[in-house]
Amino acid sequence: MTSSPPTSKIDRRCYTDLPFPAPAIVSKNTPLPLWSEIDAAAQSLTLAATPAELHGALCGWLAGGGSDDARWLNNVFADDALPTPSAGSDLDRLKQASAEQFGDRDFGFDLLLPDDEASLSERSDALFDWCRGFLGGFGLAAGSDPPLSEEGREALEDLANLAAASAEADGDDEDEAAYAEIEEFVRVAVLLLHGDCVLGPRHRHRLN
Repeated sequence: MTSSPPTSKIDRRCYTDLPFPAPAIVSKNTPLPLWSEIDAAAQSLTLAATPAELHGALCGWLAGGGSDDARWLNNVFADDALPTPSAGSDLDRLKQASAEQFGDRDFGFDLLLPDDEASLSERSDALFDWCRGFLGGFGLAAGSDPPLSEEGREALEDLANLAAASAEADGDDEDEAAYAEIEEFVRVAVLLLHGDCVLGPRHRHRLN
């Protein structure tokens, strides 16, 4: 991998420091579709996005306050010509599972990435793709001046650095550990941004 684990405050924060309950060990969310299913669905629509980038874009859209309605694909790609995913389709299940993950009080949030059988370089490239997609979707939903905390701004900057990274040839156990650390950082960063842009404003609205 060519990117080191982020060093901003967020990767040293325990879950109890976040503005929402700590994640549970077992998630009851609808499982994400398989990588191969989303790959086939994206190819059928000739989308210029990998499954990781597509899921990242969807999660960025949701984390930034975007709606989880049936036209999410049009919104995420800013393309009204794209068809609306049919109910129960793989893309519809991707949206449903992702929205549930953000709405789950246990916060069992997962990224759609290749499984461990893929090479480290393949998984790393997919993780960086995921971050690129997330930034695009988040920007579309949250706009140019989202209500971010200091930690949220740092997290967004770190995600941008990861999005600009690229993977090298497969490494050793130390590289595997770095990959796992970066993946966990991305998970927590996304939940923090969602807390800043969605949960925080929602909570303040209820107080008013």
